[in-house]
Amino acid sequence: MTTLIELAAEPKSAEVTDWAARLGWVAGLVLFIAFVYWLMRQGWTWRGNLQSDLPELPAVPEEPGRAGLTLSGRYHGSTTAGQWLDRIVAHGLGARSRAELTLSDAGLAVVRPGANDFFIPADRLRGARLDKGIAGKVLAEGGLLIVTWAHGDKLLDSGFRSDRAAEHTAWVEAINSLNQTRTTTHTTEGTAR
Repeated sequence: MTTLIELAAEPKSAEVTDWAARLGWVAGLVLFIAFVYWLMRQGWTWRGNLQSDLPELPAVPEEPGRAGLTLSGRYHGSTTAGQWLDRIVAHGLGARSRAELTLSDAGLAVVRPGANDFFIPADRLRGARLDKGIAGKVLAEGGLLIVTWAHGDKLLDSGFRSDRAAEHTAWVEAINSLNQTRTTTHTTEGTAR
């Protein structure tokens, strides 16, 4: 009989590695991941083509008027108003980025380094609210500033998050006040005629 010491002392053969099979699996995995990314890019392009009826974004004017409020933070995207998962990607509205917002009597200027800047004229602002999510971003209740605005014949919701979340309430009040003033002015002008 062999003892345990003799068994431990016997040389063991090294495990055989089938490199061809292993490399085949790795190559297959890399191809699968590349295919998934390609499909995602095709979906993004397809969505952009479907939304090609949206007009170009208004450019930020040279003199947007006296700034009422400013905000530094992040732009998280735009969706069809009321449908927080229907992302708008046309004209760069789907690209998340840093953002500098300036609210004036003329409207809302959105300056985005590395992405398309745009301007929402005051007569296109429809309101603002605090919410918890927009396509691709979900936060605690009230963590996002959602601005509703008209672009072409569509109503859009754009989501922003300030670096200082306490500013959100002031923005909601200011945008809704600006919208209320505009609505009251139009109603008064219509009645006077």
